[in-house]
Amino acid sequence: MRGGHGGGGSSRCLEWCLVTTENARPWLASYAPGVPTILDIPDGSLVDIIEQSAREFPSAVALEFFGATTTYRELAERIERAAAGLVRLGVSHGDPVAIVLPNCPEHVIAFYAVLRVGGVVVEHNPLYTPRELRHQFEDHGARVAIAWDKVVGTIQEFPRDVAVDHIVSIDITESMPFVKRAALRLPIPALRRTRATLTTRVRGTVTWERLTGGGRVGDDVPRPAADDIAVIQYTSGTTGTPKGAVLTHRNLSANAAQSRAWVPTITRGDGCVVYAVLPMFHAYGLTLCLTFAMSMGARLVLFPKFEPDLVLAVMRKRPPTFLPAVPPIADRLMRAAEEKGVSLAGVQVAISGAMPLDEAIVRPWEERSGGFLVEGYGLSECSPVLMANPVADNRKAGTVGLPLPGTDVRIVDPEDPSTVLGVGAEGELVVRGPQVFSGYWRKPEESAAVFADGWFRTGDIATIDSDGFVRIVDRIKELIITGGFNVAPSEVEEALRGLPGIADAAVVGLVSPHSGEDVVAAVVLEPGAAFSADEARSALRSSLTPYKVPKRIVVVDELPKSLIGKVQRRLVRDSLAAAE
Repeated sequence: MRGGHGGGGSSRCLEWCLVTTENARPWLASYAPGVPTILDIPDGSLVDIIEQSAREFPSAVALEFFGATTTYRELAERIERAAAGLVRLGVSHGDPVAIVLPNCPEHVIAFYAVLRVGGVVVEHNPLYTPRELRHQFEDHGARVAIAWDKVVGTIQEFPRDVAVDHIVSIDITESMPFVKRAALRLPIPALRRTRATLTTRVRGTVTWERLTGGGRVGDDVPRPAADDIAVIQYTSGTTGTPKGAVLTHRNLSANAAQSRAWVPTITRGDGCVVYAVLPMFHAYGLTLCLTFAMSMGARLVLFPKFEPDLVLAVMRKRPPTFLPAVPPIADRLMRAAEEKGVSLAGVQVAISGAMPLDEAIVRPWEERSGGFLVEGYGLSECSPVLMANPVADNRKAGTVGLPLPGTDVRIVDPEDPSTVLGVGAEGELVVRGPQVFSGYWRKPEESAAVFADGWFRTGDIATIDSDGFVRIVDRIKELIITGGFNVAPSEVEEALRGLPGIADAAVVGLVSPHSGEDVVAAVVLEPGAAFSADEARSALRSSLTPYKVPKRIVVVDELPKSLIGKVQRRLVRDSLAAAE
């Protein structure tokens, strides 16, 4: 039996694994060689896991950022100092702390420092509009925020009833190598423009240098336990209303252990290189970039955003052993590598999620890398990874693969979840496992609604075949997934109805070869109203993140509605798809 790597303290076997049979769980027989059917889950916290990696690999590089490196020994020291600074700001056990950062070393340090003092990390997209950020701050109530200096002004402008007590500002250029920092300060217009996109001068904050300038956190500060809340991860969930999924240290530690078990050919330590091209504020990047890499004792190469040329420059020197991605990233990277003559050799495993993976990307990727590109599946409520295709020749294109070790799945009747359906039948996918959350932040009714007899209802319609491979057929929920991000149609519709001349709106997702789905809107105009789709899209950018702004806005005479007056988005989607 193979156990999970890492994690302080004892471990425990998943209790339902003790009664498992391959007949009840056909996917076990389809696992790749070396993947355990029974898994030991670390019984400690995420802090214990990174501290173990620091003990085992103190001199190994933990973080790389534009060429600047941080060893595990240095990372552990900086986490301790940042934790002490948070204590001085009044952060204690159970307090939510907002992190509003792109991928950078300070993001990693802040994440673990908050956890070290028993706090709760609340991740935020730094590109969110003021309205979107304010909604989340109103919900979680954090009094301390650690933020990119480019978005500090947004937080400072929150009304008094939402205002935080302390904002720690981060200039991400400070973690770059000295030569790059110096170059950005040269009086050259192009460099000044680049610097302006990375940092800005702010006032009235606690600087990162001041926060981390004291000593280490004291032993008198209680350490977190496995069942303490670690992260509040905002998601549109299954209803379209953004909610905070509450994830414990055990949830996230379990998912990291499951992910490690899925790739037994990748060894821990300095030979493992993980590229963080996905944002760590997203559940996918949080686990498969951050916590997976740190638990592996890997070198985590941080990219503030995905730029193929930047990634290829690093790849020339040191290719990733493990690359979490979404299909558009894999496709763009592969095409750019071919254009510039950069080899993909050395990428042992690339895993794709968030949207269907086209076989037309898989074949050339695997030919050029000599490794595997496999599709997986997950949700924020599940830490997020639930299943993946085996890293082996028996993977099945068009499926999201097999449940990870310790994960159970069923296909049930959506109208009666107690009725379990057979092989090949279409029904709702329900799941359970140590990575599955227990509920949403301060929303007991919504939490209860997404569980049926202990099984989490994903809201996705799926089938499972005789080998245990799961295929997603459709979604009960009407969320749009574009570029790996969830878009709630109701939010975009509300913004559209607020524009002059628009009487009603329906927003749907249409299949896109580039981003999974495009956000497309159908609008009904007020009598005599003039309308410009370009002007409407421009106006929406003041209240919506760019990926939520519809790619296309189509004017229609009326929207199909049910007998009770509810817009039938499925019919709208079918009509728009047929027209295109």
